[in-house]
Amino acid sequence: MPHLWRAVKWLWQVVTELVPIWLLQVVVWVLIHVLYRIRTQGLHHIPSQGAVVIACNHVSFVDALLMGGLLPRPPRFVMYHKIYKLPVMNLLFRAARVIPIAPAKEDPVLLEAAYKAIREALNNGELVGIFPEGGLTPDGTIQPFKPGIEKILAANPVPVVPMALQNLWGSMWSKQDSRLRRARLPRRFRAAIGLVAAAPIPPEQVTAEFLEVQIRVLRGDAA
Repeated sequence: MPHLWRAVKWLWQVVTELVPIWLLQVVVWVLIHVLYRIRTQGLHHIPSQGAVVIACNHVSFVDALLMGGLLPRPPRFVMYHKIYKLPVMNLLFRAARVIPIAPAKEDPVLLEAAYKAIREALNNGELVGIFPEGGLTPDGTIQPFKPGIEKILAANPVPVVPMALQNLWGSMWSKQDSRLRRARLPRRFRAAIGLVAAAPIPPEQVTAEFLEVQIRVLRGDAA
């Protein structure tokens, strides 16, 4: 079995190296529109080129894939390393060039490697996506934002586009409805979900606290 899994990973790596990233985006777009009824708003705020950070609340294990299929340009998401390593999903995350990250207390080497990869991506004019909560919401509410965004902008002062996922809590991929080790069938097939973006915020105005407020408002929380 380990040999079969290594063969599958090798074959997937070959495929993703040959298939352009935009085609993978199309495949993901089709898949998520089969599973959900999606309303998007404000995605035109994402600049068509140049270095930009997008920041969003974190609701489910597939947030990065879902957003990657909807955004107008391919993003590179920064993701908690344990989610990044999930079997099967890891193949998709690798194809999307996701950047794994860990807290300093878990893996300081990986943390610094992640910040280095973020700097390189922004220096190359790429779109980098982060989830400032630092992990999935355990109860559907937005958790306090970590200060990592401030470290990113100190090295690369680029605009930040706040975004919010709406109505994903309760899906089979959220912590409410599944622990992955006992996966359930979706209870809300073709559920209506939303992805909303606001105008870019200049880097000098961004703090973790300020960004959290903006995303809470976008999600529909009380101001």
